[in-house]
Amino acid sequence: MDRHIKIIATLGPGTESYEAVKELVESGAKIFRLNFSHGGKEFFAKMVEIIRRLEQETGLTLTVLQDLSGPKIRTCDVGLGAIEVTKGTEVLLGTPDKAEGVTEPFICLNIPEMFQGVKVGDPVALSDGMIRFNVVKIEGENLIRLKAANSGMCPPRKGITFPGTKTPLAPLTDKDKADLAIGMELGVDVVAMSFVQKPEDIRHLRKEMLKHGRGLPIIAKLERTAALDCLDQILQEADGIMVARGDLGLELDLAELPVAQKRIIKQCNQAGKPVIVATQMLLSMVNSPMATRAETTDVANAILDGADCVMLSEETAIGNYPGETVRFMRKIAYQIEAFMFESGPEELDRGGARDNPSTFLAYAAAMLARKTKARAIVCHSTSGATSRLLSSCRPGQSVYALSSDPIVRHFTNLSWGVIPAIPLDVIHDHQERAEVFVRQCPDFVEGDIVIITAGQPEQGKSTTQTNVVKLYEKLIKEED
Repeated sequence: MDRHIKIIATLGPGTESYEAVKELVESGAKIFRLNFSHGGKEFFAKMVEIIRRLEQETGLTLTVLQDLSGPKIRTCDVGLGAIEVTKGTEVLLGTPDKAEGVTEPFICLNIPEMFQGVKVGDPVALSDGMIRFNVVKIEGENLIRLKAANSGMCPPRKGITFPGTKTPLAPLTDKDKADLAIGMELGVDVVAMSFVQKPEDIRHLRKEMLKHGRGLPIIAKLERTAALDCLDQILQEADGIMVARGDLGLELDLAELPVAQKRIIKQCNQAGKPVIVATQMLLSMVNSPMATRAETTDVANAILDGADCVMLSEETAIGNYPGETVRFMRKIAYQIEAFMFESGPEELDRGGARDNPSTFLAYAAAMLARKTKARAIVCHSTSGATSRLLSSCRPGQSVYALSSDPIVRHFTNLSWGVIPAIPLDVIHDHQERAEVFVRQCPDFVEGDIVIITAGQPEQGKSTTQTNVVKLYEKLIKEED
């Protein structure tokens, strides 16, 4: 059985050699995340070079995902050191100029915009949510009083969030613009945007890309409740979604996170756009060769929910067992996908999208593949849209997506069950291109049945949507 879920591995100090990245590829990772919150241009250039070398050597499509930092809000250091708080302790939060002469515990935040709109009762989370406060009084401009909801240490230069409130900071920072320029220069394939709150954020990033003469697919990272409120609009603008459970888990009550994940995935499936589930999937494997039962179930449930990709962060970036972690994730995928297809895949409820002829043909192709027990589905997908529609049908077969455009191929690599491939450009007829690919591809043997989808241009038209579904049998005598 083919493995359909896609594994994303974050590269870092634990996987910065050719041998380490090669092991990740051999273990099952096909997409590699470069986290621009850490590392510099020299490191990223080295990683891209290694990935492209492995792409040439293996013949696989390996996708480079640039993850922009976004406005990470951190407290500042005014020389007061770490503060120890117990439940019920009151502390002041203010800009550096408010620290002078203060005798109470004081946390510094040198971003005046963050104090705008804060009101009594609002939650505040510090140090990745380890310490939580509530606003009990507005003391004045850029100065508020907080009450600790639990106990712990509050050192300076730690991340701070105001869950549930709309952040006034633009998600594309000056650092992101500089990092984007580096990514464009190095030739990344996909860009992930952090802390997206509205569809305009995606449009802003596209305009910035165009300054570099590029138009790459954009993944919107959902980390703010404001983004959940306009997910439909963000989905129309973005090419894919990442459920970034770390920061999203600070914004929501943790008990609400699983339902939010399921709803996001469902909407992405219905829109035919790839969705990534990320954060702490196999976190214990940073230091242990074994995952926990809860982590194993978490990965399995993300696949059952309909995720296209599952992502590893610290596990492969700084972990001691990167290769083992990817292999274990792949093993979970084999087990859960076998279970999913025991009774056949359930048809997705796509609502009004059924009225679209391309969507109808994608369903027809997936159903035909299932009924005939076809070896695979092969589609000629110039833009990648057809392969994503086929993927959203969740067929038991792999979908070979033929496209001459390297940007399209590297992005279709993120869709569940899709294997990007290069067609023969010398043939102009899309259906014939697909048939020649089947005849020449060593993955298919004589007698294999393959379902082919393609677009046959009408007379006088140069482009068309998918309008042909064909059952094709590979015969040796057809070989050139």
